[in-house]
Amino acid sequence: MIRFSWPYLGEVPIYVRTFLRQQGISRTLLKQIKFSGGNIQVNGEVVRVTHRMVTGDQLTVTLPPETASERINASQVPLSILYEDDHFLVVNKPAGIASVPSHLYPDDTLVNRVKGHLEAIQAPSQVTHIVTRLDRETSGVVIFAKHHFAHTVLDTQLKQHSIRKTYVCLAQGQFAKRHELIDAPIGRAPESFIKRMVRPDGKPAQTEYWRINQFRQTALLRVRLHTGRTHQIRVHLSALGHPLVGDFLYGQQTNPWIRRQALHCAAVSFYNPFSQQEVTCYAPLPADLAAAIQAESQL
Repeated sequence: MIRFSWPYLGEVPIYVRTFLRQQGISRTLLKQIKFSGGNIQVNGEVVRVTHRMVTGDQLTVTLPPETASERINASQVPLSILYEDDHFLVVNKPAGIASVPSHLYPDDTLVNRVKGHLEAIQAPSQVTHIVTRLDRETSGVVIFAKHHFAHTVLDTQLKQHSIRKTYVCLAQGQFAKRHELIDAPIGRAPESFIKRMVRPDGKPAQTEYWRINQFRQTALLRVRLHTGRTHQIRVHLSALGHPLVGDFLYGQQTNPWIRRQALHCAAVSFYNPFSQQEVTCYAPLPADLAAAIQAESQL
């Protein structure tokens, strides 16, 4: 069982449900606690969410048990772990590995590998709560939560745009601007189920980039996402006339040094409310992207 406990230090009586919402427990999770095997106690006594707490009360929440999906097979391929505690697992995803299982990639995705890891360490919950995702051919930092409450906390941070994701990429062409905020809505391309495009009826999307180095044919960029649309960096840079090097979907697969889009999630920062600390994880450049950058710098 996973439990959390907080003292109530306020001077005015407060409903249990209000206090729990202040701690980051969502309505959905609260329903699961009430109806799926969890419980709520104040000073050791089981209470309803309408119970009023007073100064000095101790509230304890027991999360309901989580059942891992039998449809997701555990992979024993080891992970590259950047950060781990009782609540979060942050890993460095290699290129060529899908984030989640599908009919095309059913058995050895990042989710399968994380499930294998959770089983190996006998984690209290072996449900794979993936919080951030990357395209199959994009490498870098991916965050998993180790229980429903931790997932809820980071979902809220995603909606508030307080999780900071920084990418490094190699894009085609000459960039006149050192810095730019691209604010252009993204939607599906009409001729493809997979491909996206900038279109006026799309969902809002903002991408900010800084030019690190301008080479003869390409530029090395640092990119920050302010929204999380599918293929966002690839679509926005392609719309500017600067598709990513190696991007077969939005550009051309012509670079001899890298056989995928030259995109890497280099750093992610989020707030860990359980330790009350900001967590920042860095993923080193993979060898293929480093080789491509080195080659471009010597042209």
